[in-house]
Amino acid sequence: MDGELGAFLRSRREALRPGQVGLPEGVRRRTPGLRRAELATLAQVSVEYLTRLEQGRDTRPSPEILAALADALRLDDADRQHLQELASVNHRQQLCAGERSAVSRTVRPEVRALLEALRDRPAYLLNRLGDVLAWNETFDRLARPLGLLDGAHPNLVWFVFTDERAREYFPDWAELADQQVTELHGLRRGDPATDAFAERLGRTVGAPFMSRWQRRPVAVRSTGVRWLRHPEVGPLRLAYETLDVADDQQRLVVQLPADAASAEALDRLLGRRPGGLRSVAG
Repeated sequence: MDGELGAFLRSRREALRPGQVGLPEGVRRRTPGLRRAELATLAQVSVEYLTRLEQGRDTRPSPEILAALADALRLDDADRQHLQELASVNHRQQLCAGERSAVSRTVRPEVRALLEALRDRPAYLLNRLGDVLAWNETFDRLARPLGLLDGAHPNLVWFVFTDERAREYFPDWAELADQQVTELHGLRRGDPATDAFAERLGRTVGAPFMSRWQRRPVAVRSTGVRWLRHPEVGPLRLAYETLDVADDQQRLVVQLPADAASAEALDRLLGRRPGGLRSVAG
Protein backbone atom coordinates (compact mmCIF):
# COMPACT_ATOMS: atom_id res chain seq x y z
CA MET A 1 0.00 0.00 0.00
CA ASP A 2 3.06 2.27 0.18
CA GLY A 3 2.52 5.22 -2.20
CA GLU A 4 -1.02 4.15 -3.10
CA LEU A 5 -2.64 7.27 -1.65
CA GLY A 6 -0.49 9.50 -3.86
CA ALA A 7 -0.93 7.27 -6.90
CA PHE A 8 -4.70 7.34 -6.44
CA LEU A 9 -4.76 11.14 -6.21
CA ARG A 10 -2.57 11.41 -9.31
CA SER A 11 -4.80 9.01 -11.27
CA ARG A 12 -7.88 11.12 -10.50
CA ARG A 13 -6.07 14.39 -11.29
CA GLU A 14 -4.96 13.07 -14.67
CA ALA A 15 -8.47 11.83 -15.45
CA LEU A 16 -10.12 15.22 -14.80
CA ARG A 17 -10.32 17.56 -17.77
CA PRO A 18 -9.78 21.29 -17.11
CA GLY A 19 -13.13 22.10 -18.66
CA GLN A 20 -14.87 20.00 -16.02
CA VAL A 21 -13.72 22.42 -13.32
CA GLY A 22 -14.20 25.63 -15.27
CA LEU A 23 -10.60 26.02 -16.50
CA PRO A 24 -9.54 26.59 -20.12
CA GLU A 25 -8.45 23.42 -21.87
CA GLY A 26 -5.33 25.01 -23.34
CA VAL A 27 -3.38 23.62 -26.28
CA ARG A 28 0.00 22.62 -24.83
CA ARG A 29 -0.41 19.98 -22.16
CA ARG A 30 2.20 17.27 -21.82
CA THR A 31 -0.25 14.97 -20.01
CA PRO A 32 -4.05 14.79 -19.97
CA GLY A 33 -6.01 16.15 -17.07
CA LEU A 34 -5.25 18.88 -14.57
CA ARG A 35 -1.79 20.17 -13.84
CA ARG A 36 -0.59 19.85 -10.27
CA ALA A 37 -0.67 23.63 -9.82
CA GLU A 38 -4.28 23.76 -11.02
CA LEU A 39 -5.41 21.15 -8.52
CA ALA A 40 -3.44 22.83 -5.75
CA THR A 41 -5.21 26.11 -6.48
CA LEU A 42 -8.64 24.48 -6.53
CA ALA A 43 -8.01 22.63 -3.25
CA GLN A 44 -6.24 25.62 -1.66
CA VAL A 45 -3.09 23.67 -0.79
CA SER A 46 0.47 24.39 -1.83
CA VAL A 47 1.95 22.79 -4.92
CA GLU A 48 4.82 21.58 -2.76
CA TYR A 49 2.47 19.78 -0.39
CA LEU A 50 0.48 18.21 -3.21
CA THR A 51 3.75 17.03 -4.76
CA ARG A 52 4.74 15.36 -1.47
CA LEU A 53 1.37 13.62 -1.31
CA GLU A 54 1.52 12.34 -4.88
CA GLN A 55 5.10 11.15 -4.48
CA GLY A 56 4.28 9.28 -1.26
CA ARG A 57 6.50 11.50 0.91
CA ASP A 58 3.50 12.57 3.01
CA THR A 59 0.93 9.88 3.76
CA ARG A 60 -1.15 11.42 6.57
CA PRO A 61 -3.13 14.38 5.23
CA SER A 62 -5.70 15.85 7.57
CA PRO A 63 -9.42 15.14 7.05
CA GLU A 64 -9.84 18.76 5.95
CA ILE A 65 -7.22 18.43 3.22
CA LEU A 66 -8.70 15.13 2.07
CA ALA A 67 -12.12 16.75 1.82
CA ALA A 68 -10.72 19.73 -0.10
CA LEU A 69 -8.91 17.44 -2.57
CA ALA A 70 -12.01 15.27 -2.99
CA ASP A 71 -14.13 18.34 -3.74
CA ALA A 72 -11.58 19.77 -6.16
CA LEU A 73 -11.29 16.43 -7.98
CA ARG A 74 -15.09 16.05 -8.20
CA LEU A 75 -14.83 12.57 -6.64
CA ASP A 76 -17.94 10.41 -6.46
CA ASP A 77 -18.99 8.60 -3.28
CA ALA A 78 -17.02 5.44 -4.05
CA ASP A 79 -13.81 7.38 -4.74
CA ARG A 80 -14.26 9.49 -1.61
CA GLN A 81 -14.67 6.42 0.54
CA HIS A 82 -11.63 4.79 -1.05
CA LEU A 83 -9.54 7.93 -0.46
CA GLN A 84 -10.51 7.91 3.20
CA GLU A 85 -9.69 4.21 3.50
CA LEU A 86 -6.24 4.75 1.98
CA ALA A 87 -5.49 7.50 4.47
CA SER A 88 -6.81 5.34 7.32
CA VAL A 89 -4.70 2.35 6.25
CA ASN A 90 -1.58 4.52 6.13
CA HIS A 91 -2.28 5.79 9.64
CA ARG A 92 -2.83 2.28 11.03
CA GLN A 93 0.36 1.01 9.41
CA GLN A 94 2.36 3.80 11.00
CA LEU A 95 0.84 3.09 14.41
CA CYS A 96 1.35 -0.67 14.06
CA ALA A 97 4.56 -1.00 12.08
CA GLY A 98 4.83 -4.27 10.22
CA GLU A 99 1.26 -5.32 10.97
CA ARG A 100 -0.47 -6.46 7.78
CA SER A 101 -3.87 -7.89 7.03
CA ALA A 102 -3.31 -11.35 5.57
CA VAL A 103 -5.30 -12.60 2.62
CA SER A 104 -7.83 -15.08 3.93
CA ARG A 105 -7.80 -18.53 2.33
CA THR A 106 -9.54 -20.48 5.08
CA VAL A 107 -13.18 -21.42 4.54
CA ARG A 108 -15.23 -21.72 7.70
CA PRO A 109 -17.45 -24.84 8.01
CA GLU A 110 -20.52 -22.62 8.29
CA VAL A 111 -19.75 -21.09 4.90
CA ARG A 112 -19.27 -24.50 3.31
CA ALA A 113 -22.63 -25.54 4.73
CA LEU A 114 -24.22 -22.43 3.26
CA LEU A 115 -22.78 -23.22 -0.17
CA GLU A 116 -24.29 -26.69 -0.02
CA ALA A 117 -27.63 -25.29 1.13
CA LEU A 118 -27.65 -23.22 -2.07
CA ARG A 119 -27.42 -26.41 -4.15
CA ASP A 120 -30.07 -25.24 -6.64
CA ARG A 121 -28.08 -22.10 -7.44
CA PRO A 122 -24.49 -21.76 -8.69
CA ALA A 123 -22.56 -20.28 -5.77
CA TYR A 124 -18.89 -19.79 -5.00
CA LEU A 125 -16.61 -18.08 -2.49
CA LEU A 126 -13.84 -15.59 -3.34
CA ASN A 127 -11.18 -13.80 -1.35
CA ARG A 128 -10.02 -10.33 -2.29
CA LEU A 129 -7.42 -11.62 -4.75
CA GLY A 130 -10.11 -13.46 -6.71
CA ASP A 131 -9.05 -16.93 -5.50
CA VAL A 132 -12.01 -19.30 -5.82
CA LEU A 133 -11.85 -20.88 -2.37
CA ALA A 134 -14.96 -23.07 -2.42
CA TRP A 135 -18.03 -23.73 -4.54
CA ASN A 136 -21.08 -25.96 -4.71
CA GLU A 137 -21.80 -28.75 -7.16
CA THR A 138 -24.07 -26.56 -9.28
CA PHE A 139 -21.30 -24.04 -9.88
CA ASP A 140 -18.93 -26.92 -10.65
CA ARG A 141 -21.26 -28.12 -13.41
CA LEU A 142 -21.48 -24.57 -14.77
CA ALA A 143 -17.83 -23.47 -14.52
CA ARG A 144 -15.73 -26.58 -15.08
CA PRO A 145 -16.50 -26.81 -18.84
CA LEU A 146 -15.25 -23.22 -19.14
CA GLY A 147 -11.85 -24.13 -17.68
CA LEU A 148 -12.33 -21.77 -14.75
CA LEU A 149 -11.74 -24.55 -12.21
CA ASP A 150 -8.66 -26.01 -13.89
CA GLY A 151 -5.69 -26.37 -11.58
CA ALA A 152 -5.37 -26.77 -7.85
CA HIS A 153 -5.91 -23.09 -7.00
CA PRO A 154 -8.35 -21.45 -9.43
CA ASN A 155 -8.41 -17.67 -9.56
CA LEU A 156 -11.17 -15.74 -11.33
CA VAL A 157 -9.08 -12.65 -12.14
CA TRP A 158 -6.21 -14.71 -13.51
CA PHE A 159 -8.62 -16.74 -15.67
CA VAL A 160 -10.31 -13.66 -17.11
CA PHE A 161 -7.03 -12.06 -18.20
CA THR A 162 -4.80 -14.99 -19.11
CA ASP A 163 -7.07 -17.71 -20.50
CA GLU A 164 -8.12 -17.22 -24.13
CA ARG A 165 -11.32 -19.13 -23.44
CA ALA A 166 -12.56 -16.28 -21.23
CA ARG A 167 -12.92 -13.96 -24.22
CA GLU A 168 -14.77 -16.70 -26.10
CA TYR A 169 -17.19 -17.58 -23.32
CA PHE A 170 -17.93 -14.06 -22.00
CA PRO A 171 -19.32 -11.80 -24.77
CA ASP A 172 -19.00 -8.81 -22.44
CA TRP A 173 -15.36 -9.63 -21.65
CA ALA A 174 -14.22 -6.00 -21.50
CA GLU A 175 -16.86 -5.16 -18.91
CA LEU A 176 -15.99 -8.29 -16.92
CA ALA A 177 -12.29 -7.38 -17.03
CA ASP A 178 -13.08 -3.87 -15.79
CA GLN A 179 -15.09 -5.34 -12.94
CA GLN A 180 -12.31 -7.69 -11.85
CA VAL A 181 -9.78 -4.86 -11.68
CA THR A 182 -12.28 -2.66 -9.84
CA GLU A 183 -12.74 -5.35 -7.21
CA LEU A 184 -8.98 -5.81 -6.80
CA HIS A 185 -8.60 -2.09 -6.12
CA GLY A 186 -11.76 -1.61 -4.12
CA LEU A 187 -11.07 -4.51 -1.75
CA ARG A 188 -7.45 -3.74 -0.91
CA ARG A 189 -6.75 -3.61 2.81
CA GLY A 190 -3.14 -2.55 3.20
CA ASP A 191 -1.88 -5.99 2.23
CA PRO A 192 1.10 -6.14 -0.16
CA ALA A 193 -0.21 -9.43 -1.57
CA THR A 194 -2.60 -7.51 -3.83
CA ASP A 195 0.21 -5.40 -5.30
CA ALA A 196 2.39 -8.49 -5.77
CA PHE A 197 -0.48 -10.30 -7.51
CA ALA A 198 -1.14 -7.29 -9.76
CA GLU A 199 2.53 -6.99 -10.64
CA ARG A 200 2.72 -10.66 -11.58
CA LEU A 201 -0.45 -10.44 -13.67
CA GLY A 202 0.79 -7.26 -15.34
CA ARG A 203 4.06 -8.94 -16.31
CA THR A 204 2.09 -11.85 -17.76
CA VAL A 205 -0.54 -10.05 -19.87
CA GLY A 206 0.71 -6.47 -20.16
CA ALA A 207 -1.58 -3.68 -21.35
CA PRO A 208 -5.00 -5.41 -21.12
CA PHE A 209 -4.50 -5.54 -17.36
CA MET A 210 -2.10 -2.67 -16.65
CA SER A 211 -4.13 -0.03 -18.50
CA ARG A 212 -7.08 -0.86 -16.26
CA TRP A 213 -5.02 -1.21 -13.07
CA GLN A 214 -3.39 2.20 -13.50
CA ARG A 215 -6.80 3.90 -13.75
CA ARG A 216 -7.46 2.67 -10.18
CA PRO A 217 -11.24 2.09 -10.43
CA VAL A 218 -12.88 1.39 -7.07
CA ALA A 219 -16.69 1.45 -7.46
CA VAL A 220 -17.37 -2.24 -6.72
CA ARG A 221 -20.77 -3.54 -7.87
CA SER A 222 -22.38 -6.21 -5.73
CA THR A 223 -25.11 -7.14 -8.19
CA GLY A 224 -25.69 -7.28 -11.92
CA VAL A 225 -26.26 -9.54 -14.93
CA ARG A 226 -23.55 -11.38 -16.85
CA TRP A 227 -23.77 -12.94 -20.32
CA LEU A 228 -22.17 -16.35 -20.73
CA ARG A 229 -21.73 -18.35 -23.94
CA HIS A 230 -21.61 -21.82 -22.40
CA PRO A 231 -19.90 -24.54 -24.48
CA GLU A 232 -22.57 -27.13 -23.61
CA VAL A 233 -25.92 -25.32 -23.44
CA GLY A 234 -25.34 -22.08 -25.31
CA PRO A 235 -26.21 -18.53 -24.23
CA LEU A 236 -26.98 -17.85 -20.57
CA ARG A 237 -27.89 -14.63 -18.81
CA LEU A 238 -27.01 -14.98 -15.14
CA ALA A 239 -27.89 -12.44 -12.48
CA TYR A 240 -25.51 -12.38 -9.55
CA GLU A 241 -25.65 -11.19 -5.94
CA THR A 242 -22.49 -10.71 -3.87
CA LEU A 243 -22.56 -11.04 -0.09
CA ASP A 244 -19.73 -10.15 2.29
CA VAL A 245 -18.79 -13.00 4.62
CA ALA A 246 -18.45 -11.56 8.14
CA ASP A 247 -14.92 -10.27 8.85
CA ASP A 248 -13.19 -12.84 6.67
CA GLN A 249 -12.79 -10.39 3.75
CA GLN A 250 -14.40 -12.99 1.55
CA ARG A 251 -17.35 -12.73 -0.82
CA LEU A 252 -20.08 -15.24 -1.49
CA VAL A 253 -21.42 -14.94 -5.04
CA VAL A 254 -24.78 -16.50 -5.89
CA GLN A 255 -25.97 -16.73 -9.49
CA LEU A 256 -29.54 -16.89 -10.78
CA PRO A 257 -30.91 -17.29 -14.31
CA ALA A 258 -32.00 -13.85 -15.47
CA ASP A 259 -34.70 -15.04 -17.88
CA ALA A 260 -36.79 -18.10 -18.72
CA ALA A 261 -34.52 -19.25 -21.55
CA SER A 262 -31.50 -19.18 -19.25
CA ALA A 263 -33.42 -21.09 -16.57
CA GLU A 264 -34.26 -23.82 -19.08
CA ALA A 265 -30.65 -23.99 -20.31
CA LEU A 266 -29.35 -24.25 -16.75
CA ASP A 267 -31.86 -27.02 -16.05
CA ARG A 268 -30.51 -28.92 -19.06
CA LEU A 269 -26.94 -28.47 -17.89
CA LEU A 270 -27.81 -29.79 -14.43
CA GLY A 271 -29.92 -32.68 -15.73
CA ARG A 272 -33.13 -31.41 -14.15
CA ARG A 273 -36.60 -31.37 -15.55
CA PRO A 274 -37.53 -28.10 -17.28
CA GLY A 275 -39.00 -25.58 -14.88
CA GLY A 276 -37.06 -26.90 -11.93
CA LEU A 277 -35.22 -23.58 -11.60
CA ARG A 278 -37.20 -20.35 -11.91
CA SER A 279 -35.64 -17.23 -13.38
CA VAL A 280 -35.49 -13.96 -11.47
CA ALA A 281 -37.72 -12.50 -14.17
CA GLY A 282 -40.39 -15.01 -13.26
